[in-house]
Amino acid sequence: MAITLSSRPGAASRPVRAIFADGIDRLPDQQRKWAAAMRFSGEAGSVLIVPGKDGEASAAILGLGKQAKDEWTREALPLVFGALAGRLPAGAWHVEAENGAGDPTLRAVAMALGGYRFSRYKGDVRADAEPVEIFPGEGADVSEAQRIAEAVSLTRDLINTPTNDLGPAELEAAARALAGEFGAEFSVTRGDELLENDFPMIHAVGRASVSAPRLIDFSWGRSDAPKVTLVGKGVCFDTGGLDIKPSSGMLLMKKDMGGAANVLGLARMVMAGGLDLRLRVLIPAVENSISASAFRPGDVLKSRNGKTVEIGNTDAEGRLVLADALTLADAEEPQILIDMATLTGAARVALGPDVPPFYTADHGFARSLAESALKVADPIWQLPLWQPYAENLSSKIADVNNVTSDGFAGSITAALFLEGFVERARTWAHFDVYGWRPKASPIGPVGGEAQAIRALYDVLKQRFGKAG
Repeated sequence: MAITLSSRPGAASRPVRAIFADGIDRLPDQQRKWAAAMRFSGEAGSVLIVPGKDGEASAAILGLGKQAKDEWTREALPLVFGALAGRLPAGAWHVEAENGAGDPTLRAVAMALGGYRFSRYKGDVRADAEPVEIFPGEGADVSEAQRIAEAVSLTRDLINTPTNDLGPAELEAAARALAGEFGAEFSVTRGDELLENDFPMIHAVGRASVSAPRLIDFSWGRSDAPKVTLVGKGVCFDTGGLDIKPSSGMLLMKKDMGGAANVLGLARMVMAGGLDLRLRVLIPAVENSISASAFRPGDVLKSRNGKTVEIGNTDAEGRLVLADALTLADAEEPQILIDMATLTGAARVALGPDVPPFYTADHGFARSLAESALKVADPIWQLPLWQPYAENLSSKIADVNNVTSDGFAGSITAALFLEGFVERARTWAHFDVYGWRPKASPIGPVGGEAQAIRALYDVLKQRFGKAG
């Protein structure tokens, strides 16, 4: 059951008491006795409904677990409130939280996200007759929480949609709809137009598909505002190309456009939040397919910036399409240039599915990102642009290879490859996201996931504020 956030307690609102494991004795007498009878221990994310004299629910208790000692777990505590979605009976509720339960706006975001379900293909889903309405607590910015939750849900929906319903053409349509909603200027370069307009690597990667490759491009905000450009990898399905993946490796490849989905989610936050910046979004949208026209291992491709790239592996295609898009973005000398991509398995080996690595040479920006990631409980971790590894991308016949031959530091070398196409942007950051939640949590089920964009939005909001 989805939750509707309220900016004030509703009529006849019932309390949700959020307590730490050691706080059960501080509950009102009836609730304390019921908790004891039900052996409720206050475990993090546990929910106990307390009946009234008439048998109807009179209150709920949310367990917050033990008070955390480490900073990250403490700051992420509000995400536990997502467990309320689907557990509260219909009607009006309000949160009464113990001190230390965390930021009320983040609680509201968690509650909204906890009710997310991807039901597009489920025939037995029915709408709930009565909604749950909940007041997150004093100090919660409900409007902001709703904007963030809507953007995250957009990202999740896009990633969860299979490629037969979300190929390059459909991804273009989704981006066009978002741009239209906020009055952004929209254009697309499609098929052989890519060659005519000097995007040769986007064309090469996507030309084997029946759905033409394309570069999606939209801009929003006043033209003289600081420029922030987002580039998202839009590989709508990745077979690996002629270096074909095994079938097990293709099962989740509908999510290989997760970088594009995250960029569109972040763009929605920025536009809905009315930030005072000039936003540009670039998405190279392709399908890495196999046909007689597929690009081959050993081919040498010329990129938009003139650099030649030897293809050591056709399954390292994401960096190729990003390189052409980054070259275009960089030419405008944006103040901040961010790219996001489901780029390497090496990033998952290093940090697992929950913590995306990011790369930047701007130490101040990195500090801001780390602070915001902690503040909004959106985990990221900086890895180094270790320049000595760049020589591992050398080629005997071209300027650079798209992969290394030693198999080491795959996420770092991918970032170094991309760095070679950025020269003018004041700040550049690359995010190697997974875009998938392999285990359910209070804020979402297994499936597509937004990563790093809540942290990025917080940084942009602090730096640029709202327009007007």
